[in-house]
Amino acid sequence: MADIIVGTFPATGHVVSLQPIVRELVRRRHSVRWYTSERYAGQVAATGAVFEPMSPHLDRLAGDLDERYPERAALKGLKRMKWDLKHLFMDPVAEQVEELRLLRARRPTDVLLCDPGFGAARQLGELVGLPWISVGSTPLTLPSRDTAPFGSALPPSSSVPGRLRNAALGFVFNRVVMRDVVAYRDALRVQTALPPAREDVMGAGISPHLHLQSGVAELEYPRSDLPPYVHFIGSLDDDVTDPRPMPAWWEEVRAANRPIVHVTQGTVANTELDDLLLPTLRSLAGQDVVVVATLGDDTARRVLPSGLPDNAYVAPYLPYSRFLPHVDVMVTNGGFGGVNEALRHGVPLVVAAGSEEKPEVAARVAYSGAGIDLRTGKPDPAAIRRAVHTVLAGSAHRERAAELAKQYAAVQAGPRAADLIEQVVLTHC
Repeated sequence: MADIIVGTFPATGHVVSLQPIVRELVRRRHSVRWYTSERYAGQVAATGAVFEPMSPHLDRLAGDLDERYPERAALKGLKRMKWDLKHLFMDPVAEQVEELRLLRARRPTDVLLCDPGFGAARQLGELVGLPWISVGSTPLTLPSRDTAPFGSALPPSSSVPGRLRNAALGFVFNRVVMRDVVAYRDALRVQTALPPAREDVMGAGISPHLHLQSGVAELEYPRSDLPPYVHFIGSLDDDVTDPRPMPAWWEEVRAANRPIVHVTQGTVANTELDDLLLPTLRSLAGQDVVVVATLGDDTARRVLPSGLPDNAYVAPYLPYSRFLPHVDVMVTNGGFGGVNEALRHGVPLVVAAGSEEKPEVAARVAYSGAGIDLRTGKPDPAAIRRAVHTVLAGSAHRERAAELAKQYAAVQAGPRAADLIEQVVLTHC
């Protein structure tokens, strides 16, 4: 059996995305040690892996970020993203590498499994020759001659003019826009006796040994130069049965026999409900639909207006495996996990994305034909209403979502990922 170390950037989405894979590795009796923040000790233990705590000061996301980093709070947009890359993702890497070295010293390790945000994996691999495997929980960030730089949300193009555009934008992005981030990263690498990296910033977290990409190829842009080490493994939702019951009003919703519209802002970007959730409730009030909103946690309920439309229901959370089969359209801010789950159940989408990787998610949904991209994170209620009725009235988006659901059904992330990981272990033994 293999000895595997899992390393994850200490953020919920990064940890959750590896759970079904780790659970399957443990089921196959591999020895799995999971290195991450103490905040996720419970989630790690639930998979059967051995929890290995990261030093608390390396968890840069603990607590209120605005209070902890007032200089960050004053930044917006690109400036904030660059600050995050430097100080949340890159600064802890050297110490994380040293802590991983100590873990390896206790027991020989065959492979390191990580999310692309965990920069210590590449550095440790380069320093000691340890194979490492990445698991992508966002759209594929790997650069391609057929795609514009990740973050531009531009459609792909493999034509001669399109490839010239892609190359030019890639040069500007890496050599101009992200020049200071690249220089910062390379200066940190020199401190750990490593040369400057050849990879661009967005693709550096993709392993050249094996990259396990969530989603299906039909949702990703076509790439004529897709490397053979990239494999699509479907949904990374952890299919362990959730014991929580559906809300008391659920049977009332089903009995209404009207189209069900689900709206969500995910579990992270759910503090400003005026961005999407409340406009959706307002836009569909009085319409011949039922609107079901999830808030992400109980605290968000406090900012909702006291009176909801008669056709609206809210809950902190709903078990998607029992809920989504009844949904006719999902309105979302573009969280990739939720989008994958919707499409796995054949649910077409209306996406209003405004930050992080979400505009790239929205662009891929539109390109696939399975939904509508509103091209903003703060859409007008009238635009939401039009998009929802377009999806409900037509068949094209529903049919395309159903086609993608068949692709998701053809692969199980845990078993498929474990098979591929075992191949890497055997190859490097």
